[in-house]
Amino acid sequence: MPRQTLRQAVLVLLCLAAAGAAQAQWKWRDAKGNVQYSDMPPPSGTPEKDILQRPNLTRPIVVVAAPGTQASAAASAPKAAASAPTKAEQEAAAKQKQDQDTQAAKQKEEEKRIAQVRRENCTRGQANLRDLQNGQRLTRTNEKGERVYMDEAQIAAEVNRARDLITSECK
Repeated sequence: MPRQTLRQAVLVLLCLAAAGAAQAQWKWRDAKGNVQYSDMPPPSGTPEKDILQRPNLTRPIVVVAAPGTQASAAASAPKAAASAPTKAEQEAAAKQKQDQDTQAAKQKEEEKRIAQVRRENCTRGQANLRDLQNGQRLTRTNEKGERVYMDEAQIAAEVNRARDLITSECK
């Protein structure tokens, strides 16, 4: 008789365990209006009004707080569970961050390229200004390919142009 009692006790315990697991069910209305049951949450995008039942988890949530800080398990746990991102949301966030990082790297590379061009323009402008101010006779090539000496007005105009270039590029 004790063996049969033990079997009955094990059977009762198994039934109680199964009953607890059966209560951890989700119940919601799908887009077609049909009621769905599952041990998994409804698909993302299901309106809150269509979720008819959530699992009743009775396990206490333990929050360990450092001495001197105030922490409330009841206050912090529901927020964490409600705001936990889905896998699709995590993947979308990761892709967005990767896109932002790529864009930032491209922008940084473009800024480096522009800075290099500005340095080269500055160096060229300074060298050109030195050549214009050293007092030598300067020449240009005209449309026919002939060498023509620059007069004082042309040199003064080139000096002003070189100074403008230096002002804009040598910052």
